[in-house]
Amino acid sequence: MTFCNWEAKRLLSLALPVFLAQVTLILMSVVDTIMAGQVSPTDLAALSIATGIWNPLLLALQGILLALTGIIAQFAGANDKKGISHYFQQALYLTVLLCITGFSIAYLANIIILQLDTSPAIASLAFDYIQFVKWGVFGFLFFTTYRNMTEGMGMTKPAFYISLLGLAVNIPANYIFINGLFGLPAYGGAGCGIATAIVLTVMALAQITYCQMSKKIDAKGLLTPFEKPNITTIATITKLGIPISLATFFEVTLFTCIPLFIAHLGAVAVSGHQIAASVTALLFMMPLSLSIAISIRIGNLYGQNKFDQLKIAVSTSYLLAILIALFLAFITFIGRDVISQLYTDSPAVIALATSIMILACIYQLPDALQVAANGILRGLKHTAPISYITFISYWLIGFSLGYVLARTDIIVPAMGPHGFWIGIIVGLTVAAILLMITVSKRFKHEPFISQQA
Repeated sequence: MTFCNWEAKRLLSLALPVFLAQVTLILMSVVDTIMAGQVSPTDLAALSIATGIWNPLLLALQGILLALTGIIAQFAGANDKKGISHYFQQALYLTVLLCITGFSIAYLANIIILQLDTSPAIASLAFDYIQFVKWGVFGFLFFTTYRNMTEGMGMTKPAFYISLLGLAVNIPANYIFINGLFGLPAYGGAGCGIATAIVLTVMALAQITYCQMSKKIDAKGLLTPFEKPNITTIATITKLGIPISLATFFEVTLFTCIPLFIAHLGAVAVSGHQIAASVTALLFMMPLSLSIAISIRIGNLYGQNKFDQLKIAVSTSYLLAILIALFLAFITFIGRDVISQLYTDSPAVIALATSIMILACIYQLPDALQVAANGILRGLKHTAPISYITFISYWLIGFSLGYVLARTDIIVPAMGPHGFWIGIIVGLTVAAILLMITVSKRFKHEPFISQQA
């Protein structure tokens, strides 16, 4: 592999603001987890189960819109403002449809929660959380669309500043609704849902306002004249976005559905997993940010027809991913005890969380490589293989193995949460191998002499 210092600097310059934005967003989830955990293990377990149902839905809808980043990046590389305007406007129509879909599906949450083998107190809190947080779907998806358009044009800093605003609102809002200040009821962990909905709405308004006022982005110009819905273009975005959405859904559910399958073990097992999952989700923002930067850079180079530089960017991306993975594994290992103590003072929960985080060190390398390959494919607008590769790797292999190890004695005595995390390691490794092979085949069989994906 060829490592280009200039390419590495360019990728990092794109990735750093994205990383800071992603960390800030995930910190909101960390804050929710910490503040709910301080109320009681029951509130923490309810939050874990509720987010296990809601987050996969929300991120799957977001995944469809992520196709816009690669599309806009290619038009930006070709300096085609008309193309940017057309696809951005049609993405807004798609966003409206996705908002309606997300809000409607939230009503099914109660049915899912009632099927779980958990206590009535946990089930009630989990249901309340989802009924509150569903109102944030509108803000989240419009924020996503405007952010994807902005980042596709190579401007990754605005989302970071807006995410900081969101975090600043999240902490006091959580405190108010959890504890019931200013005459409001004390909702406990479910109050995090109200706070999250408010935060997402504030962030959307801030992102839209920035894009409308920015001369570089010129959202006013991109929206004038405003076109009628174009079914073909909306279908194109959806077709490119569904594989990304499914991949996101498969990976998120691999983590967030685990509480649903260990709920019968009690609050300690669910809370220990939730802490480890929360920490690793925060660390995952680094390779994920690199992946977003990779898709922007690859899309720009593809739009500019700089195919030799494109290949150098690909190899540099992989090597950067490896370096990041080693760093994250080191941080996870040495900080596991101190980090766990920030979430809870329960010795049993701390012991379980720290032991799971040791397993999390192992999967950093395959996880970083698979999201890097994912970013390359998104930048090339070659997204179709992503969905079936991730389904096979995450669910048919990773989850199935995890279930066998966690809940049965077929291979070894039932391992509980640890069994699922071993399955995650295997699933991510398979995904990394298959996605990297797909990238390699794409370069061998695609001459890259046209703009067709």
